[in-house]
Amino acid sequence: MKCKFLGSIWILTLILTLGAAAAHALDQPVKLTFSGVSDTSPDNLQQPATSNDGDNFAGDGTLGAFTVRLVRAISNNPGSSSTCAGADQLFLTELAGGGVFRFQDGSLLNVSLTQGEDCINLTTGLAHCTLTFQITGGTGRFAHASGVLTMTETVNAVLFDALGNPVMFDATGEFTGKVSGVAGEEDH
Repeated sequence: MKCKFLGSIWILTLILTLGAAAAHALDQPVKLTFSGVSDTSPDNLQQPATSNDGDNFAGDGTLGAFTVRLVRAISNNPGSSSTCAGADQLFLTELAGGGVFRFQDGSLLNVSLTQGEDCINLTTGLAHCTLTFQITGGTGRFAHASGVLTMTETVNAVLFDALGNPVMFDATGEFTGKVSGVAGEEDH
């Protein structure tokens, strides 16, 4: 009788453990708000007919406090869009890029740009950007992470070069999406 009881406890423990592991694999809704600086980047992504931008943001959200560094190659050739049209609107696409989030516990989350669009109002200097990032893993609690994050951002030119070209911007926005495979505090 004692062996059956211990065997039952062992099976129950195994079921609970596997159930907890499966819960970590589920998609976790994510919302991260940020602010910071966007500027021309010295990092060259070797994309033809592009300019390279870099972002340094800090923020907080469902995954905790973070900083993030992004590098992006933006097309120098204006495109067209039904949502960004008009004589004072400039539409640009983002061709390549990626970045790393660093969270307070030291865990890193790596992302790669899959799509991006910028709508710049030439009259006001404000730009609205929407970028999609694929999560490509990381370290610590994000070692097995996957998913997609969408960044929506508003930028405002604050510094110009001698020719009047904007070179530094203040930026605010958020990342939203779903992340899978994030380990809990007790798992790492």
